[in-house]
Amino acid sequence: MKKEFSKKWIKSKQPRKQRKYRANAPLHIKKKFVGANLSKDLRKKHEKRSLPVRKGDTVLIMRGKFKNKKGKVTTVDLKSSRIIIEGIQVKKQDGSKANVKLQPSNLQIIELNLEDRKRIKSSDKKPEEKTKDKKEEKK
Repeated sequence: MKKEFSKKWIKSKQPRKQRKYRANAPLHIKKKFVGANLSKDLRKKHEKRSLPVRKGDTVLIMRGKFKNKKGKVTTVDLKSSRIIIEGIQVKKQDGSKANVKLQPSNLQIIELNLEDRKRIKSSDKKPEEKTKDKKEEKK
């Protein structure tokens, strides 16, 4: 695998190549890596299992020290694929507080930030409609 990011690279069994792909990916592809699953009621409503996390979403922490705590997403760091949540902090040795960066795989989206209209349109489209659209395009 070359040093630059390859659009044609599909997959590899080698973990080193997988890490390299994720590390060298451009930001528009890294956005897909910060996806978290939706709560059961959101799954039924939008007919999707997961969506990329955005600033303003309300999230439930499923794993780790802060399990079962809810909060609003304040920052989504695409470069390190980490998410900072409002009110989730750790006390440092010197007494100050620091935000905890969490992995998106350990989170569940409870409420979506629907200020962006494009996000609503992309999540509201039913799977049946998508297949119909593809069939019509082929014809």
